[in-house]
Amino acid sequence: MTAPETGRGIAGFPGSADTFRILHVSTGNVCRSPITERLTRHALADRLGDPLTGGLIVESAGTWGHEGAPMETNAETVLADFGADPTGFMGRELLDDHVIRADLVLTATRDHRAQVISMGHSAGLRTFTLKEFTRLVRAIDMTTLPDPDGGVVERARALVRAAAALRGWLLAPNVEADEVYDPYGAPLPFFRSVGDEINQALDPVVTALTGVPAHM
Repeated sequence: MTAPETGRGIAGFPGSADTFRILHVSTGNVCRSPITERLTRHALADRLGDPLTGGLIVESAGTWGHEGAPMETNAETVLADFGADPTGFMGRELLDDHVIRADLVLTATRDHRAQVISMGHSAGLRTFTLKEFTRLVRAIDMTTLPDPDGGVVERARALVRAAAALRGWLLAPNVEADEVYDPYGAPLPFFRSVGDEINQALDPVVTALTGVPAHM
């Protein structure tokens, strides 16, 4: 898949010209989306040093978010397994402003995706489940994206446009393929399996965003 021409492209595409904001969404914002947020930050730091210097901002919220709550202890353990930083996290309830400001919304499940899109704000073309976005990204010819040396933000915007254009042509093999199931209340081994699942889905996404593969 060839990326569309560079530029904002999508009507109502939010955010400032020099930043690209990624929003991860789950239900309570204490398990899946905190893991995904902090693993994304960790992977970006591994590739870019400091993601903020490239204009990438990573956040999370929950459709039934526990406002101000810490992440689950097992989620903290999973992040520590990957060397990611769990400190300072506080849960948030998903608000209109979060969706309005986000350039890319990645959800844990299709239901979360539907809830985000139902909030309006022209969110449909920039909202995907995490695993859906991974599947689409794998099908995009990375050489058609802007060179990251010219700025990661424009590359990230082009990646979202290309994924949105491809969505109707590359469907999930089954209804469960795009889901990350909720580990809330589950034992640590299940949390770790969810963490592995999220990490594997994030790797090609972060590589595509930055143009830099994971350090081995």
